[in-house]
Amino acid sequence: MDLKKFSITAARKKASLTAFLDKLDTIVPHDMPELVKKVDATVWRDINCMECANCCKTMTPTFTKKDVKRIAEHLDMTPKDFTAKWLIKEEDGTDMVNKIQPCQFLVNNMCSIYEVRPADCAEFPHHNKKPFDIYNDTFKNNLIHCPATLTLVDRLKKVVEKEYEW
Repeated sequence: MDLKKFSITAARKKASLTAFLDKLDTIVPHDMPELVKKVDATVWRDINCMECANCCKTMTPTFTKKDVKRIAEHLDMTPKDFTAKWLIKEEDGTDMVNKIQPCQFLVNNMCSIYEVRPADCAEFPHHNKKPFDIYNDTFKNNLIHCPATLTLVDRLKKVVEKEYEW
C-alpha cells in the first residue's frame, strides 16, 4: 500500500466525497443496506489492511473500561498501570485514548495485541454499522485515514449517482 499516493488521492477526493455523504444525510436510497454490503464486498477484494495499518499510524482508538481491563490482563498489568503508561483522557475529558501515534501496539504493520485489541479497533472501519447513513460523520473523518473507507464511499457515490434519482 502506497500511503503517500493514498494521502494525495484522499485529499483530492475529500470534498466531493464529503458532499456526497452530506447529501446522504437527507436522501437515502431505499436499498442502502444491501447496496453498502454489495459495494463493501468489492472493497475488500482490493484493500488489505495488513499492507496498510494507516489507522494505527494516524488515529487512536477510544479505550473503554472493558478494553483497558482486558488488555491490561493480557499484558500482565493492572488497569491503573496500563492507563498510566499508555493512555490519556481526550480534551473533552471523557474518552481514554493513546498517548502516542503510531499506536504503541503496532509492530511491523501488525497489531501485537490483536486478539484483545480495543472494540473500536475491532469494529474499524465501521462499514457494517447500521443504518449506514447515521455514521456519515465517522466516514467523513475516516476518508483521509482509511483506504477502505475512501474506496467504499467513492464506489457508493458512483453507483448512487448512476443508478438512482439523485
